[in-house]
Amino acid sequence: MFDELFPILSTPDLTRALGFYRDLLGGTVTYQFPLDGDPGYVAVQIGGSHLGIGQQDQPDVLANDRVTLWVYAQDCDAALGRLRDGGVEVVQEPVDQPWGERMATVLDPDGNRVIVASRAAAQ
Repeated sequence: MFDELFPILSTPDLTRALGFYRDLLGGTVTYQFPLDGDPGYVAVQIGGSHLGIGQQDQPDVLANDRVTLWVYAQDCDAALGRLRDGGVEVVQEPVDQPWGERMATVLDPDGNRVIVASRAAAQ
């Protein structure tokens, strides 16, 4: 049901974070959204590892929001149902995103934000 998990760091200064993860650590930006202009989110590959970095405009929205985990599932809605049945707190119901993925947000037992998403359909 689940097939990939990676962390997403929230930062108030995406340019500064890229200076560290891309320029100093030698990471490669493999994705950015939006594609044109200043990104609000980037994916960085370092060796076999993957890291998301997102611009955080509202740092106090959640009590524990500096690091988020993103987990891909084959079916976001079915995965969310399984987690809900297991007693997991759902903080955002599934929503289709502008980049084509469907995502929901839950909290792990320690209150860490976990985004559950299904990939965009192949074009």
